[in-house]
Amino acid sequence: MKIKFHYILLLALFAAAGCKKDNYDAPSVTLKGRLVYNGEAINVEYDKVPFELYQPGFGKTGPIRGTFDQDGAYSTLLFNGNYKLTIPANQGPFIWKEVGPGKRDTLAINVSGNQTLDIDVTPYYLVRNAAIAAASGKVNATFSIEKVVNDANAKNIERVSLFINKTQFVSGTDQIAVTELAGGNIPSLSNIIMSVNIPTITPTQNYVFARVGIKIEGVEDLIFSPLVKVTF
Repeated sequence: MKIKFHYILLLALFAAAGCKKDNYDAPSVTLKGRLVYNGEAINVEYDKVPFELYQPGFGKTGPIRGTFDQDGAYSTLLFNGNYKLTIPANQGPFIWKEVGPGKRDTLAINVSGNQTLDIDVTPYYLVRNAAIAAASGKVNATFSIEKVVNDANAKNIERVSLFINKTQFVSGTDQIAVTELAGGNIPSLSNIIMSVNIPTITPTQNYVFARVGIKIEGVEDLIFSPLVKVTF
């Protein structure tokens, strides 16, 4: 009987320990913001550009990972505390500072209650003054391109694309039609004109969403113009 009692007591202790472990509060503090350059939102492809958060000294060695929305916004739930944020290598159509060969810089963040924090980056290029509208069964775009990085880190344009889609997610992955212009065929970065035919949409709708994207040589991720709803 004594052995049986000890066995039951051990089971009760293990169960209590398990309940205590399971009853820790979930993270409930929101850290949110946008990718920006001089206060201007950086538009990327949805769920493709990652970020990583580290909490030094908390016993957790791996990062908390997240991705940016297509308008450059992010939001994550955390505990209060000190964190370091970084963008992994070879991610994003922009420059993220490095503090040594292959060593990414980190942004120190003190989280104490809900917080909005924009993340400053330097894009290689920006789409400027995009005017996108529909006419005669086509979506037409007129825009300019600003070359932001002009030093030794500068890169050439591989291609420029005009994407349309029937939903608000618009990219090379999410599109129903696209037209492309190779970088070597762009005569000037000012007053670029592109058009794409609107295909048959099922079920029928009288609008699409459109964005211009710039693919940079040696960079996986595109940078985009703001999303536009085009009615026809």
